[in-house]
This record gives sequence, C-alpha cells and structure tokens, in this order.
Amino acid sequence: MTALGRADEAEPLVEALQRNGDRVDRAWMLAVGARCRAMVLAARGDVNAAVQSARRALAEHDRLPMPFERARTQLLLGQLLRRDRSEATAMLRDALAVFEQLGTQLWADRARAELTGTSSRSRANGRDRLTPAEQRVAELVASGMTNRDVAAKLYISAKTVEATLARVYRKLGIRSRAELGRHVNRIRK
Repeated sequence: MTALGRADEAEPLVEALQRNGDRVDRAWMLAVGARCRAMVLAARGDVNAAVQSARRALAEHDRLPMPFERARTQLLLGQLLRRDRSEATAMLRDALAVFEQLGTQLWADRARAELTGTSSRSRANGRDRLTPAEQRVAELVASGMTNRDVAAKLYISAKTVEATLARVYRKLGIRSRAELGRHVNRIRK
C-alpha cells in the first residue's frame, strides 16, 4: 500500500498487527509489524525513524527461523541506509545471498538492483553520466510521479529527490520535467 501512495490506509493495519504482536508476543507479528511501520514512516519522509523501526524488526527476526522474512527486512533496511553506503551494501548483499539460496528470483533481482544503486559509480562517460540513483529518480519523475511520490517509492526524503533532480537537470543540460520526459523517452527508444 505504501508503494501505491496509500500509507494512510496502511497505518491502521500496521497498528493492528503490532498491537496483536505485543499482546501475544509473537515474533513474526512483531517483526513484520516493525518492517511495515518502517515502510509507512519512510513513505511519510521520516527515514531516520524508519531505519530504527527496521532495526527493531531485525531484532525480532533473531527469534525466528524464517530467512526469507529476515532478508525482506534486510532489503528494506539496505534501501533506507543509502547514506551509509557500506552498511547498506552489507545488508543488501546478505539479503541477496538468502534470496538466491532460496531461489526467489524476483526478490534476488530487487536486491541486485538496489546493490547496483549503492555500489561505487563508474564515470566512464565523464561527469554527464547519471548515477544509478539519479537514473531511477529521473525515470520516475519522467513517468509523471511527483517528488513526494518518488520519495515514498524509493524510501528517501522529498528534499533528496529535489537535490537529485537538480543534479540530473544540470548533467543533462535541461530545465524542466517536460524536457526530462523527452530525454528519457529518447533513451528508451
């Protein structure tokens, strides 16, 4: 629901899951509830609180023999930790290893894509080349999403989207979303 911009609708469901998890002390409910809380917080732009909630989820996962669920939380935490590249990379690599071991290709692909965004950037084409993070923001903005929607989808702040978009505009020598849309469409063809 948060990926669809419906964090307000997700909130009561997360509340119920966490409340019931606390009531019956079920590690799975507490872990998934904390992970979902992290997604809601990130969608609202509170990345620091989202990181704390994801870390609480990992602590609950320690009580569970469920590597897939733990890897999903590690993937989320890796996305949230973009500013701390080394910790984000470690989380994402751990998640990727579990997804590959379990044969969950879709999830492995997601973790791999996130790793591409956190890995060191090659500048083969000089300073005009967009980083993977800049490319993701550019494509989402070009698709018609608002800065706030992009921030929620990527678990970053709206200010980070604005700063990234400013770098994209500068690198590409453009001044508007319309120009960005035309640029992205040209590249796709």
